Amino acid sequence: MRSALPEPIRAILFDKDGTLFDFFGTWLPAMEAVAQQAAGRDAALAQHLLTIGGRDPATGRLDPHSVMAAGTNRELAELWGSVLGRTDVLALAQQFDDYFRRHGVASAKPVTDLPQLFARLKQRGLRLGLATMDSHAAAEETMANFGLSALLDFVCGYDTGHGTKPGPGMVRAFCRAVDVPCAAVAVVGDTPHDLEMARAAGAGLAIGVLTGASPRESLASRADYVLESIAEIETVLG
Repeated sequence: MRSALPEPIRAILFDKDGTLFDFFGTWLPAMEAVAQQAAGRDAALAQHLLTIGGRDPATGRLDPHSVMAAGTNRELAELWGSVLGRTDVLALAQQFDDYFRRHGVASAKPVTDLPQLFARLKQRGLRLGLATMDSHAAAEETMANFGLSALLDFVCGYDTGHGTKPGPGMVRAFCRAVDVPCAAVAVVGDTPHDLEMARAAGAGLAIGVLTGASPRESLASRADYVLESIAEIETVLG
């Protein structure tokens, strides 16, 4: 954990699910519903899909490195499709995209008053972006639904063309879009993949939050700071 910023932070790139929105309150019910649907309402098969997707059947917690916690809908379709005998992975992934987009817009639970927080950050002169392993369409629709579109300078999904986490592409695309060097960017996320993406891109700060699938111990070794939620981010920025 750093005691001081290496240089002034000029931009912040946020993850979406588990960072802006409480992961378990928003997405676990959706994952359960999609598993039931994919399994044809076979309860035992649905539980198996959730288990291989990363949910511990005893505790209900998610492995922070798992597909359900940190992967894309395409990766989830590939994993579950292999068990279900589905060869139409692209069609299955599109079904997941459509369902999660509808669910995310209707049921997302913000971790704090996002418009107020983002407005304060913009008043500091910071450029703001979003990088998610959800689809670009779902990200854009959710941001619009919560009144955040005008406050964001950049929105990127797994299908936008900048690669996926933990690769550096999303961070670098954000830096190009806002004309800020990576060393002046803070990346904020709830999974090890978010923080590994930050490191791979040479981001100035990697900030973990505990509103997602990862316990503190999964984030601490990779993060400069671990916060209870993004509501505390201004204390890091000074």
